[in-house]
Order: sequence, then C-alpha cells, then structure tokens
Amino acid sequence: MSRLSHIESKIVSLHQASQYAEMNRLKNRKVVFTNGCFDVLHLGHITYLAQAASLGDTLFVALNDDPSVRALGKGEDRPINPESARAKVLAALGFVDYVVLFSEPTPLNTILAIKPDWIVKGGDYDALVSNPSDPRYIVGSVDSAEWGGKACTIPLVEGFSTTAILSKRG
Repeated sequence: MSRLSHIESKIVSLHQASQYAEMNRLKNRKVVFTNGCFDVLHLGHITYLAQAASLGDTLFVALNDDPSVRALGKGEDRPINPESARAKVLAALGFVDYVVLFSEPTPLNTILAIKPDWIVKGGDYDALVSNPSDPRYIVGSVDSAEWGGKACTIPLVEGFSTTAILSKRG
C-alpha cells in the first residue's frame, strides 16, 4: 500500500468508524473522540490532537463537512480548504487513526455510533457543564456516561487559532 493510499484509508464512513471502534473495544483498547473544522491546521491543532491521542489507544477525529462549517458562521470565506483536503491533512498525522466527516450541526450522531471512552474538546469548553444550551457544553458528554465514557478538555495554545491566523492576512 502506498503512503498516500494509507492516508486515504484512514478516512472512513460513519458505519466503518462504528465498526472500527467496536473492534478496538473488543481488544480492550481505549477509544478517544474529538471533532472540529480543522480548516487551516496550525500548532494549536497539532498540540491538541497529540494530547487527545495520548488519552487512549485509537483517536477518531470527526470533521465538519463544508456545509456544516459554513453553517457555523465562521465567515463567508470559510472553509478555506475543502473537506477532502482537510480530511487528508488530518489523516496524514501519525497520531490520528481515523477521520470521519459529519454534516449535522453537532457530532452527536457520530459520538453515539462510535461510543468513545473519551470525548475531548479544547479549553473553551467545560467538561463539568451538563446544560446543552450552555456554549461550553461538550456535546455527547452526558450521553457517553451511559456506556462509561468521560469528557475532558485540553488547554488551548495561546495565540493559535484559525480565526487569529486568518486575521493576519489583512
């Protein structure tokens, strides 16, 4: 298998992601989940994803598809990179095991299909918030408790955000 084929094989459907997560659970491997747009990959993303991966054995990254990025209101010109490019860049990272695209406003359906041991978000979220209407709420955190899953946050790397980087283009 060529290296590019290997990268592309890490981009999976929701059905495949669910099957791979189940195979990991059967092997007593801890499944970690995170999600985001990952539009312009930067140091903050790399640090965050590497730390998320260190919480378990297999890291699933749910990636907002292009329409869902636009629906988030991040700006008229977003996403900068199309979903296919963003997925391949994420899949090229050695500590990312699987990338799965999602189109819904939240990744809840993806979380319910994967049933991760850990749901990880950045420090602008709060694992103790249980009210879904609070912007700091981690989607799926309450649901994951049903199967013994936990939610946690990883501190943001100051000065590194896609919005901040793009504002420097001016």
